[in-house]
Amino acid sequence: MKVLLVYPYFLNPRPKDYDVRPLPIGLYYLAAVLKQENFQVEILNWYNLNDLSLAKKTFETLRPDIIAFSIFNANRWGGIDLAKVAKEVLPDTPIIFGGVGATYLWEHLLTHFPEIDYVVVGEGEKTFLDLTKALAAKASSKEITRIKGLGLRLDGQVYFTGEAGFIDDIDSLPNPAKFFSFQHVISSRGCPWNCVFCGSPRFWKRKVRFHSAEYFLEQLERLYRRGINFFYVSDDTFTLDKERVIKICEGILKRGLNITWQAISRVDCLDEEIIYWMRRAGCLQISFGVESGSEKIRNKILNKKISKESIKKAFSLCRAYGILPRAYFIYGCPGESKKTIQASIDLMKEIKPLSMLCYILDIYPGTALYDDFKKRAGVNDDIWLKRIEDIMYYETDPNLSAERVKNFGRKLHQAFDKNFPRFVETLNLIDREELYPHHADFLTRLAMTLRYGELAERDIPEKDYLAEKLFLKALRYHPDHHAFLGLGIIYQQRRDFEKSIEILHKGLSFYPKSEQLNVCQAVNYMQLGDFKKALEHLLPFENSPDVLARMAACYQALGDIPRMQKYLARLESLKKA
Repeated sequence: MKVLLVYPYFLNPRPKDYDVRPLPIGLYYLAAVLKQENFQVEILNWYNLNDLSLAKKTFETLRPDIIAFSIFNANRWGGIDLAKVAKEVLPDTPIIFGGVGATYLWEHLLTHFPEIDYVVVGEGEKTFLDLTKALAAKASSKEITRIKGLGLRLDGQVYFTGEAGFIDDIDSLPNPAKFFSFQHVISSRGCPWNCVFCGSPRFWKRKVRFHSAEYFLEQLERLYRRGINFFYVSDDTFTLDKERVIKICEGILKRGLNITWQAISRVDCLDEEIIYWMRRAGCLQISFGVESGSEKIRNKILNKKISKESIKKAFSLCRAYGILPRAYFIYGCPGESKKTIQASIDLMKEIKPLSMLCYILDIYPGTALYDDFKKRAGVNDDIWLKRIEDIMYYETDPNLSAERVKNFGRKLHQAFDKNFPRFVETLNLIDREELYPHHADFLTRLAMTLRYGELAERDIPEKDYLAEKLFLKALRYHPDHHAFLGLGIIYQQRRDFEKSIEILHKGLSFYPKSEQLNVCQAVNYMQLGDFKKALEHLLPFENSPDVLARMAACYQALGDIPRMQKYLARLESLKKA
């Protein structure tokens, strides 16, 4: 039995695809469960597919016995389009939808789209495995209706078999890292809170289940041994269980996992001890849903239930321990005004986030916001027959307009950019010697982000001078390799070659075999016309493609044409290889 799992493309193009590119972790769990039962499984990441003829050829070539799609609301139409293509090619192959987007619209999907045969509603591993086994055994429709958690058609009518319930012990699931490699990991399922814009409360019923620290550590170690050293921890609230978080962090250190990672938390679910261990274990960034500076919007309208004091404390702890605190703000909410946006700006200035993402309030199925919208607008799920990803709240509120809401967003972004230098200059890292290398790494990464990362694209004043200060501050804590390199490049770009040579010379005293530092130093000497000195730094790396062209240029300048030709020929050979 061959099962094909597909992650469909999204309806709207994205200028940056980092939030939709990774496969949902749930697909890896599904595939692991099937593999453990000896089913053949293949996963296709078609998040950016733009050619349905390619999908048609793939279905014709693979000829799977079952095709299942992982559905969010935003890729719902991608799944529908692909399901139609699949049915044209393989009319007898069952098509299954699952995931959050399918769960909330199971009846709608089965009513309007005959190419969809089954919808897995809720947590999918047990239901999907049972369905796969039933289809493999050519079970009757009546037998299939005994499988809980399924939407299907029975005698021409859509039918739900009843809730499947949750898997009590999620450690009983096979570890997907035994079979697959991935960076987006998860150590728990669910969230106990009830924010109106989020589908989690209804999907997970505000119940949280945890993998044991041992299970999660085994997953990280398996992936690390395959060469993966950076992870996104996707738990809704990673720090919910303090004892477990510290066990995980201690385990990372004891196992010698030289990894870095990011996590998501709530501002009222962490303390200084948690932050300390997370930083020691390689955590670089924690994202917090701040949502709004208006307490009324944050806690009464959005039902976030967090205090200003908790927000300030969480951001202060992260800044002190060298973990980058990212703030999520939502704007265009009910009752949004210049005054509430100013409250968000004022809060931003107080907490001094070092990264910020702002989102317009969206309405999605499965949320309390969506239930309210249906009542207010007198609509039902057929609203999703429109070829849309989502509905912006402001589109349903006569007191808001698109231009007004966009202006709110501009004000938030402009305030962040304008104040960012102060957010950086007021950093006061805690004085604990064992954290000095981590502090240097934190400051260096922040500087690099200003020059090459997401902050480089923002309108932040004097980014290069701010980066220079951060690199210099980093070196006061620890001789960080990238801080030396960053400063060397900054001075080089200012054509202050002597200063660049000086700082790179210091760096090379700590990292004499660093190709990056040596090449950067060689460029300085080439700019000053000292090609023999430049070659001293290049020759140890003469087999590197990045070095060969510079070596050839040096020999050309020195009039040694045979050697110039030798290295150009080697470079050309490497390109062909």
